[in-house]
Amino acid sequence: MKQLNAEIVAVGTELLLGQIANTNAQWLSEQLAKYGINVFYHTVVGDNLNRVKQAFSLAEDRADIIIVTGGLGPTEDDMTREAFQLISQMELEIHEPTMKKIQAFYANQQRQMTPNNKKQARVFKGCQVLDNRAGMAPGMIVSHRDKTWIFLPGVPSEMKHLVNRQVFPYLKRLTGNQDIIKSTVLKFTGIGESQLEHEIADLIRSQTNPTIAPLAQHNGVVIRVTAKAETEEKASDLIKNVKESILKRVGDYFYGVDQETMEAQIITQLVKQNQTVSAAESLTGGMFTDKLISVEGASAVCPGGMITYDAKIKQRLLGVPEELIKEYGTVSQECALAMAKKVLSKMHTSIGMGFTGVAGPGELEGKPAGTGYVALCTNDGYEQVEPFLFSGSRNTVRRRATLKGLEILFKYLKSED
Repeated sequence: MKQLNAEIVAVGTELLLGQIANTNAQWLSEQLAKYGINVFYHTVVGDNLNRVKQAFSLAEDRADIIIVTGGLGPTEDDMTREAFQLISQMELEIHEPTMKKIQAFYANQQRQMTPNNKKQARVFKGCQVLDNRAGMAPGMIVSHRDKTWIFLPGVPSEMKHLVNRQVFPYLKRLTGNQDIIKSTVLKFTGIGESQLEHEIADLIRSQTNPTIAPLAQHNGVVIRVTAKAETEEKASDLIKNVKESILKRVGDYFYGVDQETMEAQIITQLVKQNQTVSAAESLTGGMFTDKLISVEGASAVCPGGMITYDAKIKQRLLGVPEELIKEYGTVSQECALAMAKKVLSKMHTSIGMGFTGVAGPGELEGKPAGTGYVALCTNDGYEQVEPFLFSGSRNTVRRRATLKGLEILFKYLKSED
């Protein structure tokens, strides 16, 4: 059976300007994989007739299925139909059920319908019309030159409505018994992308099915494992075997899969170990505590924290000794550890965390921007302080310091498990 490949073309200048994100293409690619349809290209093109036509011609040359989102509205810059007509020479006609729906909408609203709204009711003669019950403009499935064209509204709720109810059943019939594609993302912390790749280099070189792809992301590094099989169960088994091989090498850095987050894993471990945590934050300004309390059930193990940005607040509210600050400064491992100890005492938790450093853009206390310290202490005497020097903008440094704190806490809890 022929392998079907798809291209997703998003029409809309607002996407190119960055005013909205192209979430439609992301969602469609994820769903199409379930039907064994490879998506090799995402194309975004502005509201220009010639450029839309060019994008369509290119997609037709390299894909079996072309899914177009956007450009089906009533205004002059909605030109998806016109561009496709230029390359197909297919006739447009008024779809009467849609026209009646549009007229009824304006009648119910007691508003005058402008003539340009009739444009939304135009469909290609002989196409399969997709009834849009979530909006005005219908979708269309068109066969042309042995290629399948699927035209969908750009509004995500309307697009998903049509795809779930009408496009997926069509694609299921079209693809028959083709293999499904399944991916799992393995998440790691405390190891760089290059080191991670080095540790599993031979597995990557010998990959066939599943494939293995290390990737760097904001929250650490991940490995995407992708399998193709006749059924989802078989694909899951293939992924499981490769996952086990990978974790034999780098399991010490592993913290979760797919949508699992480090903060959720931390909360789970705290509950399991009957421990609690609090943090005193200067550099991070509450970002660390915010991460933890974003997890459902966090109140049971994270009763609170303190933001002590100014040196005087560190002394007056937190209780860091003035002499310590005078001797070592606020940007020091001594200050970070003192902050962790004091917040542990004041919040009556079993674990205390301290964050201090220089977010930038300038230096502080003779320390360059990006310098910082994260401390962890426990009520049974364990102490740990990790220094760091991060590059990037002010908020990048703060975000990376927050992640460093999560990493330190996660590893400590893992060692105690």
